[in-house]
Amino acid sequence: MPRSTSRSVSKRGITAPRFAQTQRQQMQEPKLEGWKSGVHAYINRFNQAEVDQHPSVFDGLVADSDHLVRLGARLERLRERDLLRGVLSSRSETKAEIIRVNESASETTVMLKLRIKRIMEQKSRSYTEERLEHERLWLARNGSDWIITRVEPVVSERRPRFGANEQSLVPKESELWAESSQRIVRPPSAPFLNYDILPDIKHRAKQTYRRDLAAAYADRWWNEGNPAYELFEVNCTNYVSQCIFAGHAPMNYTGKRDSGWWYQGRNGGREMWSYSWAVANALQSYLASGRKNGLRATIVESADQLQLGDVICYDWNGDYRYQHTTIVTAFDVGGMPLVNANTVASRHRYWDYKDSYAWTEKTRYRFFHIADQF
Repeated sequence: MPRSTSRSVSKRGITAPRFAQTQRQQMQEPKLEGWKSGVHAYINRFNQAEVDQHPSVFDGLVADSDHLVRLGARLERLRERDLLRGVLSSRSETKAEIIRVNESASETTVMLKLRIKRIMEQKSRSYTEERLEHERLWLARNGSDWIITRVEPVVSERRPRFGANEQSLVPKESELWAESSQRIVRPPSAPFLNYDILPDIKHRAKQTYRRDLAAAYADRWWNEGNPAYELFEVNCTNYVSQCIFAGHAPMNYTGKRDSGWWYQGRNGGREMWSYSWAVANALQSYLASGRKNGLRATIVESADQLQLGDVICYDWNGDYRYQHTTIVTAFDVGGMPLVNANTVASRHRYWDYKDSYAWTEKTRYRFFHIADQF
């Protein structure tokens, strides 16, 4: 019998109920009125679907057939994958925060922030997988009850930071700096460390990649932005770059957005960074370029060749335009990577992302083993 945490309602959000409740416990729970009862029921069944891995739990509540097909495909992938891995989702907890509500006489629209935590059992060992997702629900009255007429998952992993072709948006040199007098003169391609961000990192002639520090930083900031950096709407690559930098990888400062790998911070009220720091496809190109100095990586053939602090890039459409980036932060019992990500914040998520709506049959991966020394 699937289990989860007990049910609770607060001003900020709603927690999914425990499925193995007694009738007496259920009778003691506060009764929600109006559209909130429909949202509460949806979170309850969402949580159950994470364990049962079947969309039938939404029967009678969700009338959006398109979403049920989409959800069914995702859950089937998840079920088949977990079976092959020898993994069982033994417990799931889903908490929801109501971000925005629009009410009318006939319909209510609710934006939810869902925090999903699953306890995964594998060969008598367990680990916790977490992710934050957003969904928009449309609710309508159905007699005395409320039903979900439409569900729209927010698939942020599919949106590149600067559009489909970020290289076409590379600004002119005059646009990179407001005035020539404001330019900071540095040797081209010289490693540049921003000591204001991480003052404990000292520049040395040769540095070792601290994989443990990269993973620790990833676990610390997986579900929020480090205030020392700009927080982008699509933040996955900015987050991974921060993690790599926390592992003592040296920045390659050029002052040009389309070259190097760098983050300078604010200059004249503007944020300055390279595309490779913040854009998935640009970071993939930078790591694949085969340089001999500074941050560099080797492309490996499969995920099981990766180590802590290594990077995976995701091309959802199979067109060699990479749209998402993750960093390896742990491994399951079988030695396969578990990754952290941002935008759709994730911690210790299985690397293949088949549990994401962004995933397609055309999805390609690129696996990067970061060099041990720089």
